Amino acid sequence: MTEPRWLTDDEREAWLRLMAVTMLLPNRLEQQLKRDAGLSHFEYYVLAMISECADRSLALTELASRTNSSLSRLSHVIARLEAQGLLTRAASPRDGRASIATLTDAGWAKVLASAPGHVEEVRSVVFDALSARQVSQLSDICGRMLATLDPHHRLLGLG
Repeated sequence: MTEPRWLTDDEREAWLRLMAVTMLLPNRLEQQLKRDAGLSHFEYYVLAMISECADRSLALTELASRTNSSLSRLSHVIARLEAQGLLTRAASPRDGRASIATLTDAGWAKVLASAPGHVEEVRSVVFDALSARQVSQLSDICGRMLATLDPHHRLLGLG
């Protein structure tokens, strides 16, 4: 049996800091979005991913991929957002077996109203403490980790 590759002291410190950030950041963003927009972080993320498409529509399979979500979980969130009038779901005109989510005018307005507060929170808790060089390093570091975790770039919608 091979000896475990234990973390060095520096790696352990970096790991513990990364774990703390991954535990604290989602809750902080969730609280801000709930308070200011009445949305969960995941609901906002779904709306934002759709809003970035030119026609404000996205196939649910692609949306599930971009949000790293199961179709089942996504279907429940889509149903809630649909009930709020923020999006519609319809069969794909190209493939009737596939469904497409489309932002309504109210959904687009919700994204436009929610985005400034969300971006301010992200800036406040992530970027304000970093120099431009550190932002570049953070991007590089995350890119390297994503290359292992998400080699086909599903979460960034690039694959």
